[in-house]
Amino acid sequence: MKSGFNKWFKERFSLDGMFNAVFDEAIPGGSSFFFTLGSATLFVFGLQIITGIWQLFYYVPTVDHAYESLSYLRIFVPYGWLIHGIHYWGANLMAVLIALHIIRVFIWGAYKKPRELTWLFGILLLLLTVGIIFTGAALPWDERGYWAAEVGTSIAGTVPFIGHFLIRFLRGGIAMGQLALSRFFVFHAILLPGITMLLVVFHLMAFRKYGSVGPWKASKRIKTGPFWPDQVAKDLIVSGLILLLLIGLSVYFPPPFTGPADPNDAVFLPKPEWNFLFLYQLLKIFKGPAELIGTVGIPSLILIIFVLVPFIDRKESHNPVKRLGMMIGGFVFVALVLIFTLMGFYSKPPGNENQASAKPVLAQTGIKKEISKLSPEAIVGKKLFETSGCTACHVISGVGGKVGPDLTNEYKRGRSRDWLHVQITDSKTHYPNSIMPDYKNFSKIQLKGLIAYLLSPHPASLPASVKKINTLSGNRSKNKTGTAKNSSQNKTGYSWAASTAKTLAGLGLPGKAASIIGNVELGKQLYQINCATCHGAEGKGGVGNPGSYLGKVPELNPISRVLFNKDPQKFANNIDRFIQHGSIPAGPHPALKMFHYGDSYALTQPEIASIEAYILDLNHVNRAEIRSRPLPRQFFVLSIWIAGLVIVLLVVIWFIYKKTLRKSSGD
Repeated sequence: MKSGFNKWFKERFSLDGMFNAVFDEAIPGGSSFFFTLGSATLFVFGLQIITGIWQLFYYVPTVDHAYESLSYLRIFVPYGWLIHGIHYWGANLMAVLIALHIIRVFIWGAYKKPRELTWLFGILLLLLTVGIIFTGAALPWDERGYWAAEVGTSIAGTVPFIGHFLIRFLRGGIAMGQLALSRFFVFHAILLPGITMLLVVFHLMAFRKYGSVGPWKASKRIKTGPFWPDQVAKDLIVSGLILLLLIGLSVYFPPPFTGPADPNDAVFLPKPEWNFLFLYQLLKIFKGPAELIGTVGIPSLILIIFVLVPFIDRKESHNPVKRLGMMIGGFVFVALVLIFTLMGFYSKPPGNENQASAKPVLAQTGIKKEISKLSPEAIVGKKLFETSGCTACHVISGVGGKVGPDLTNEYKRGRSRDWLHVQITDSKTHYPNSIMPDYKNFSKIQLKGLIAYLLSPHPASLPASVKKINTLSGNRSKNKTGTAKNSSQNKTGYSWAASTAKTLAGLGLPGKAASIIGNVELGKQLYQINCATCHGAEGKGGVGNPGSYLGKVPELNPISRVLFNKDPQKFANNIDRFIQHGSIPAGPHPALKMFHYGDSYALTQPEIASIEAYILDLNHVNRAEIRSRPLPRQFFVLSIWIAGLVIVLLVVIWFIYKKTLRKSSGD
C-alpha cells in the first residue's frame, strides 16, 4: 500500500527533481564555513517572516494602540517576549550578515564576469533590507522609532525637485501621524518583504547559474566537494548557532521600552539605530547649504560605486593580492564606515551636553532666592517652563540647552507680552525657519504665567555653593525643632505612613500613564528636570519643607512602604495618583506642595509614564517585568539543553552516514 502510494505520488509530483535542483551542486575547492554567510542571511530573513507574521496576531497599527499592543505581546503573551526579541535582534543581525556577505563576495571577487547580475541583485537586496529595517523601526510607535522616522523622512524631503513629493508619499501628508504609520506598516509588512522574496529567488537563480567561485588559486578549484551533505551540514550548524544567539540576546539584552511616541516631548533627544549612525555622523559635517551633499550626494555616490564595481574591476584574477587597488579602496570604505559609526555612537545629540550639565543639584542652588523675587504668576510660569521641555533648548540663568536663544532677561530686549504670546504659540510668524514647536495646547492661565516668568528679571547665573546646597537639602537627622526624623512617627504623634495612606485614598483614580510602559532613561532626564529639585538626585536627600510634619520633602529612594509594591502595576498606580493630581503634605502650613503634573497638562501621559518607570527602577522594580511563563532565563537554559541533545544526535547520524558511505564505496 505504501509503495503504491509513493509510486502514485511520484508520478504526479516528483520531489527527486526538486531535491536535485536545490542540492545537487559541486563546490570548487569543497565546502567552507566562509560560504555559509549567504544561507545564514536567508535563514535570518526566514525567521523575520515567521516572527513578523506571529506579531501581526497582536499588533494594532494605530497611533493609539501600536505601542500598547506590542507591550502586551512582550509582557503577557506566552513567548511573546521571545518572538519580539528574535524579530528585533534578527533585523540587527541580518544587517551584519549582509555586510559580511558582501565583504566576502568582494574579497573573493565573486562579482566578476559572468556573475555581474548576482552582484547587482545583491545590492538591490541590501537596499531593500535597509528599507525594511527603517520602516520597521517606526511600527512600535515609540519615542525612538517615531523620531527616527521623523528625521529619516525629513532627510528624504531634501532631495531636489522630488523632496516635497517624497515626504508626502512617505508620511501621507506633512506631519507624522496615522497615515504615516499606516504607510510604514504596508511598506514593512507587505511591499518590501514581497519584493525581497522575489529578488531572493532571482539572486539564487543567478548564483546557481555559475555556482560558487571557489578558492583564489586555480589549482585548488580543480578539487570539488558536494553541496549535499557537506555544505548543508555547515549551513545548519551556523543557522543553529545563530538561533541560539538570537534567543540569548532576547533573554539578556531585550529590546528597550522607549515609551510611546510623544510629538510634544522636547526632552527626548533622538539618535538613529547603529546601522544608520555613519550617515548620522556624516550629516554633522555638512551644514547649511552643504547639507545636500551629506543627505543626497555622498549616499548616491556610494550607491553608484557599488553598482559599478563589477565593471570597474575587469581583471580575470580573483586573488586579492593581484587586485590591490580594489582591496585598498574597499578597506578604506569599510574603515570609514566603522569610524563614522563609532563617532556617531559616542557623540551626543545637539543640546544633550548642555542638558546633562544642568544637574538637579545646580537647579536647587539658590532656588529660594530666585523664587522669592518672582510673582505668584511667574512661579507658575517657571514650573511650566521647566516641565514643558523648554530647558532642552533655552538657557535662563546659565541653566539649560544652547539650541535656542538665551532667555535670561527678555524684558531688556523690549519683548512685549503680545510678542511673546505669538512666539510661544506660532513661532514661524516671527521666524519662518524656526524649529520651535507651537505650544497651542497651553491654557490662558498657563500662557500668562509663562510670559510673566520670561519677562521677570533673572540673575546671570545661579551660584553653585556646596554650603547652600547642603542648607537647602536640610539635615536629614533633625527637623526645624530638632526632632529626630528617621522614625516614621515624631513627638506630636504624626505618622507619615498613615498620612500617606490617607492622602493616597483621597487622590482619585490613576491616569492613563499608569497603564503605559515608560522609558527608564528618558524618565531619568525628566525626573532631573521636574522632580529632583524637591525630591533630590536619584530620589534621595529631599529638600526641607518647613510647615509640614515631616519637615522635608519625602524621599523616593527608598519610597514609602505604603506606596511600594512588588507588583509593577500596583506600584505604578500608587505613585501615578500623586503625579497626576498632586497633594498637600500634612502640616499646618507646608512651604512646598506636590504639583499636579497630569491635571495641569504640564507633563504628557507618556512623560509621566517614563518618570514612573524610573522611580520603580530606583526601587529595584522592573516596570516591564515579564508576566508570562516560562521566564526568559528558564527558557534559555532549556534551549541550551535541547541544542546539546540535537548536536549529539546529529554527530551520531553523521558518523553512521559516513560509515555507510565508506562501506558502500568499498563494495
